[in-house]
Amino acid sequence: MSTATAEPAPVTGTSRATVYGLRHNLLAMPAGAGSTRTLAVGAGVSGLLAYLFFALSTRSLGASAAAPVTLLWTYWSFSAAAVTFPLQHWIVRSVVAHGEGSVRRTLPGVVVGVGAASLAAGLVAWVVREPLFGRADAWFPVLVASVTMGSGLTGIVRGSLSARGRNASVAAALVLENGVRCLAAAVLIAWATPSALGLGICLAAGALAHLMWPSSFRLAREMTSQPTGSRLWYLSGASAGQLMAQAVLTAGPVLLALGGGSAAQVTAVFAALALFRAPYTLAIGVVSQLTGRFTVLFLRGRTTARRRVWLAVVASTGTAAAFGAGVGAWAGRRLLPVVFGEQVVLPAAPAALLAAGSAVAVGSLVLAVMILAQGRGVAFARAWGLAVLAGGAVFTLLAGEPLMRVCWAFLVTEVLALVALAVEERRGAPAGRNRPPAPADVS
Repeated sequence: MSTATAEPAPVTGTSRATVYGLRHNLLAMPAGAGSTRTLAVGAGVSGLLAYLFFALSTRSLGASAAAPVTLLWTYWSFSAAAVTFPLQHWIVRSVVAHGEGSVRRTLPGVVVGVGAASLAAGLVAWVVREPLFGRADAWFPVLVASVTMGSGLTGIVRGSLSARGRNASVAAALVLENGVRCLAAAVLIAWATPSALGLGICLAAGALAHLMWPSSFRLAREMTSQPTGSRLWYLSGASAGQLMAQAVLTAGPVLLALGGGSAAQVTAVFAALALFRAPYTLAIGVVSQLTGRFTVLFLRGRTTARRRVWLAVVASTGTAAAFGAGVGAWAGRRLLPVVFGEQVVLPAAPAALLAAGSAVAVGSLVLAVMILAQGRGVAFARAWGLAVLAGGAVFTLLAGEPLMRVCWAFLVTEVLALVALAVEERRGAPAGRNRPPAPADVS
């Protein structure tokens, strides 16, 4: 499929409805650092609650018995990447660019698509239920389907709230989702006999917290302009790109195990990645407000402002990577044993590579949001696809011990993704010049 098919055509003309809608959306966009701090705090608290739920599961069941819950949790992280992330950013961009009516018109089809994906995921989980979950019943396949549906619900609610500038509500939703999980798990452990199934139900139930914002589904009928491009291509590209990004961030331990690394090294890499991607976890909770801001810049043809943002992201990412490498070299031997136990230790060199790559991932996330704000989901997936192929080649061709091969492949993949995303963002820059300008008095 060509890029021209996948990406929206330029919008020409400046109808009164378009200008009014752009004025309204510009004024509706949240301003100031307060909303960013609120989202960052919400994302941070949500991350801590996620760790708490995981700790409750492993401590109440033991490492072996908690394996099905761990697998369901892992699937949830990929489901969030494949479903929640693209839906949230598609809704924000569509509302800012075309008004709520554009989302209202196409949302039923999106819901059907999420339902079909949920059913497919459940059926696949049913086929592999015994080797994967160690159970012959249908409960965990049902939970897999439920988690997928919950990810769709999460994306729709957070997208609607973000598009309306309700960042405090987005932060509250982040906290409540994992808060519900922890509360349900604590009640189960205190008042009943904990089981993997019970805790799996607690995990799936977390998404129901988003039903506290039913207004997210009451979308206005008005459209400020006619949507262009393919919704399916946008969502598919955003989903594929974010899935690859998530896989690169989390697949290191699996790759190391398959490559011949020791069990201790696998655990250490898992712990290091969990620790070093904390800034990424915070960033992914905050970037929803950036989608609206970058969409406005694109619609107004503010190529100079976007170039400045682009330069700032690239430069700060390089600085952060260098700083992260130094922190990682120290943390591998000193901080990891404190947080995860004295046997979890990683030498300075691999720890530095993992920390640097994790820092680069944050910059790639911001560039990805800039590309998605242009409506170019396929470009996002293309950039990550090229990076993953190159990273795989590095791992295959590089000689040496498995630990260093995995760490170098991780860093190279993240750096190449950053470069590819930076190029793709600049490729989309000229299109903004053909977009309708906003009135000067709302700048």
